[in-house]
Amino acid sequence: MEKIKVLFVDEDNGLRSQMAEAWLNHLGQGDFIASSAGFEAGQLSPLAVAVMREVGLDISGKPTKSVFDLYTRGELFT
Repeated sequence: MEKIKVLFVDEDNGLRSQMAEAWLNHLGQGDFIASSAGFEAGQLSPLAVAVMREVGLDISGKPTKSVFDLYTRGELFT
């Protein structure tokens, strides 16, 4: 079975979309490839990093991306 690619988008890719990406990749049991982006690339929220660390997920090294970055790389999502 082919993995389902999912893109989570929010304003600056600094909080909710990063957390959603981490959760789906963690809980998706290998059936999904989750990514995240924002309308503009911003700064990763220290609060998001702290909350995710509390549940054992490390997003501290994740760069923020814009949807335009993904588009120019030719990435497609279903």
